Amino acid sequence: MAELKSLESPVNRDGQARFGIRPERPLGISIPDLRAMAKRIGRDHGLALQLWRSGIHEARILAGMIDDPAAVTEDQMEAWAGDFDSWDLVDQCCGNLFDKTPFVWKKAEEWSGRQEESSSGRASR
Repeated sequence: MAELKSLESPVNRDGQARFGIRPERPLGISIPDLRAMAKRIGRDHGLALQLWRSGIHEARILAGMIDDPAAVTEDQMEAWAGDFDSWDLVDQCCGNLFDKTPFVWKKAEEWSGRQEESSSGRASR
């Protein structure tokens, strides 16, 4: 967390907002910086869960980059999807993690039949 906070960029955070990325707790860290960090860390399911629980936008993106797809459960996918609060988090989590789990097709079919979004901006169940 200290490393993530050291990379905080108000300029990048403002840039994210211009693209409609307005999560509750953004730091403004670039995707290339997060990818470099993920490469150094490698796969780590426990750390990914901790990062997700922090609620920090970029920590959640990093969580999706380092989590082990073989350790992800359907319950975890449901919980994380329920926390999605921006389109980039959806893209990063699905493209870096969910699509590599054994449940990808089952969840894709299930989720595609749901309403698009609730009034809170979160996916409805």
